[in-house]
Amino acid sequence: MQQVTIRVPASTSNLGPGFDCLGVALRLYNDVTLIRGAKSRQAPIAHVAADLFFQRTRCAPFSFSVSINGDVPSSRGLGGSASVRVGILIALNSLTGNRLDRLAIFRLCAELEGHADNAAPAIFGGFTVVQSDACASFQRFEVSANLSFVLLVPDFEMKTSTARRILPSRIGRTAAIENCASACAITAAFASGNYRNLQGAFRDYLHQPYREKLIPFLASVIAAAEKAGALGAFLSGSGSTIAAVTLHSSKKVAAAMLHAAGSASAHTLITRADNRGARVLPLRNPRSAIRN
Repeated sequence: MQQVTIRVPASTSNLGPGFDCLGVALRLYNDVTLIRGAKSRQAPIAHVAADLFFQRTRCAPFSFSVSINGDVPSSRGLGGSASVRVGILIALNSLTGNRLDRLAIFRLCAELEGHADNAAPAIFGGFTVVQSDACASFQRFEVSANLSFVLLVPDFEMKTSTARRILPSRIGRTAAIENCASACAITAAFASGNYRNLQGAFRDYLHQPYREKLIPFLASVIAAAEKAGALGAFLSGSGSTIAAVTLHSSKKVAAAMLHAAGSASAHTLITRADNRGARVLPLRNPRSAIRN
């Protein structure tokens, strides 16, 4: 019996105006363990990912079990589903002789997700800019440990499908121009490492004004984070988590966000960017190690 464990980082995506194209890997992780030959009832997310992997690689399907342990909350806009899909795909690839490179795995995950903004940082780490066309592509930049990400995690889930249904089918030209300019400014700041230029760049007109109906304290939490010294804040993915980015006073920013949310059941996390991306963990028992 063979087994492998993949550690996959969480990710925050959109970063406000970079809808479906910007993302950052975070130092929160899910460990996805796959055991070949073990039989268990598979969740749909694992079954669909495995079917696509076997189809594209033309490997003979085999039975396996999957277990997931970690700190990435489900349906909170932190790339939980992407972390599971990435873990399963890399684990299957490891157990079948590494037939796919990371770029091919990224494209499979983007296909499964329907968008690539979480898949890229989860696999490659750092700050990523993706193009979700027929052949998904990306650019990646290292993120300094000087930059902190403060996460306000509410006690309720937010399904991506629900958050997408409320978005309008059309937007105005002015809103599109503003979002393009801000997304470019964010990209330039991360690419250059001049993070102070992020200040004022997270304002969004495409999705956050509409999703505020589902998260009524969104605007007040963002304002509180900025007043406390954050460079800016935004809805992480489709929510419900709200993320702030800061170079200092992360605890002060976290306290301000929690107070503005007005929810005793919400909590905050302070973390930094992960620049490694998904990786195979060594087995604890060397005698059962898998040789790649």
